[in-house]
Amino acid sequence: MTIMEMLGQSGVLSILGMGVVFGFLIIMVITITLIGKLINALGLNKDSGAAKTAAPAHTGNSAQVTAAISAAVSEFRKTN
Repeated sequence: MTIMEMLGQSGVLSILGMGVVFGFLIIMVITITLIGKLINALGLNKDSGAAKTAAPAHTGNSAQVTAAISAAVSEFRKTN
């Protein structure tokens, strides 16, 4: 077997491998798209009421939080 034959076989094998991966990716995209459309059609994409409400922002004790963070950073710098 010559070098040119081996290069030809490796090229064919590379193209075949890339084709298989590309084909799998196409099938995966089509499957995900169809499942998404099915979920939307059945109305299963609705979130529960508890999941929709965002957690309230922390409005109080910002001075205490800042002091705690400053103390932690200061302690870290002392030990390192």
